[in-house]
Amino acid sequence: MAKAKKSLTAVERRAEELDTIAAVLPIERRDELAELLTDHDVETLRHLVNQGMGDNTLRALTSDLTYLEAWGLAATGQSLPWPAPEALLSKFVAHHLWDPEKRAADPHHGMPAAVDDNLRSQGFLKSVGPHAPATVRRRLANWSTLTRWRGLDGAFASPALKSAIRLAIRAAPRQRLRKSAKAVTSDVLARLLATCATDSLRDLRDRAILMVAFASGGRRRSEIAGLRREQLAVEPPIPVEDGDPLPSLAIHLGRTKTTSGEQDDTVYLTGRPVEALNAWMAAAKIDSGSVFRGIGRWGTVSRRAIDPQSVNAIIKQRAAMAGLDPIELSAHGMRSGYLTEAANRGIPLQEAMEQSRHRSVQQASSYYNSAERRSGKAARLLA
Repeated sequence: MAKAKKSLTAVERRAEELDTIAAVLPIERRDELAELLTDHDVETLRHLVNQGMGDNTLRALTSDLTYLEAWGLAATGQSLPWPAPEALLSKFVAHHLWDPEKRAADPHHGMPAAVDDNLRSQGFLKSVGPHAPATVRRRLANWSTLTRWRGLDGAFASPALKSAIRLAIRAAPRQRLRKSAKAVTSDVLARLLATCATDSLRDLRDRAILMVAFASGGRRRSEIAGLRREQLAVEPPIPVEDGDPLPSLAIHLGRTKTTSGEQDDTVYLTGRPVEALNAWMAAAKIDSGSVFRGIGRWGTVSRRAIDPQSVNAIIKQRAAMAGLDPIELSAHGMRSGYLTEAANRGIPLQEAMEQSRHRSVQQASSYYNSAERRSGKAARLLA
């Protein structure tokens, strides 16, 4: 007689359903998500996956949805209602955007201590102080998106909520910081590469990651981690006067943060980055699938790709090995560093943007403005 199949709890069922979308939406905290998210939440995520939404967007939505559910439980004792009433949205703003000076005089101002402790014990809060306004705006925007995907209307555009956000931001000024305190320009990159001096698999891989991430226009860490052999295409060598032709490679980016799947953005590698990438793929015997993979304790190359966080960790590890401050360097420093270096070398902005694939001239030009100000007459009055 066949043994009766054990019935699954709601949490176990959600965990299994989350597994079905893990290939598209990597989830490291599956069990925790299964406890926090509701059946409707998981169904919404499955629907978004089936709609072909980009991986990075899905990760951001899942991250924010999980935080919102955790905050809702901590603040109200219940899962989020859909649609959320305006009072709950205002409470979210009040809990995350507050005046530190007023908090010092009134402990009830801002996020209540019990809610703060609850979220901090679960790892959802790490820094001290009010949230960055951009983070609050993003979470509200994703909350609104998820509400619309459920076929519901929300109060996210209400004048009262907009006014609350505007007043809260004014009361809780916060300096806008770059994602990486220090741009990884060519001199910094050279020091990082100097730590990859051997022909070990780890050095070959990390050297290729550093050179490809920078030379391809400062690619995002998710694009480096997700790079596949099928995206690479050999291009004709580039002639060089009084020298051997330089190897050339095209990287077909496919869908990125700022493009749709129908747009096939392409960037190019020339010279040393191509040689570094080829050396890694040859040593690791990679002829298909993920390009950058994990390396086991005994030097075995995994079949699975490294995750985006690993790219960041590699840069910080190499920074420490090079005698640099790893706190100041991150994967985003490659992106800002590429445009900073291009500006310092006098490369036209439009040409640099063709490689970096920045869509905003205003954002990209900020690096150029900084370079011009550093070398301009106004900064050299006493030089």
